[in-house]
Amino acid sequence: MMMPGQLDGNAGKGSGEPPQEPFGRLRKTLKFTWIILLAGFIYVGYVFYSRRHEFRELEKKQTEIRTEKQRADDEKAVEQLGGNRFEILNLYATPGVVHRGESVQVCYGVSNAKSVQLEPQSEPVWPSVSRCVRDSPRKTTVYTLTAEDSAGNKKTATVEVKVR
Repeated sequence: MMMPGQLDGNAGKGSGEPPQEPFGRLRKTLKFTWIILLAGFIYVGYVFYSRRHEFRELEKKQTEIRTEKQRADDEKAVEQLGGNRFEILNLYATPGVVHRGESVQVCYGVSNAKSVQLEPQSEPVWPSVSRCVRDSPRKTTVYTLTAEDSAGNKKTATVEVKVR
């Protein structure tokens, strides 16, 4: 005898209806949910991968642009400093007019020089693209810078400081 609420193991037999599993519909829904979730994860993974790849490509291009700009700036700086030419880049005195007892800075710059000489010399000098020496002239003085390269070629420049 069956109690109310009990399932008969023979229910549906002979009536032409297939027996139903108690959680069949839930299992079907969960199966499709996992498929949808898996597809979503694959899509999100693809988006992250493609964006990362695009970012790396963009970063690579920016690095190439920065490198090229730096190379051009370096070439410009080398050219401004005389490049591979032997040259006196500058020779000047600051200030150009002084009173007796005051000091003056004599500044010079050379490129590709092996040696330099400054007359009259108050401090030691050597080849440099930018160097200043201090002097205190007692009378109007003409400073002469002579630069020599490794082949023995010489170049000369002068600057005058007036003393009042």
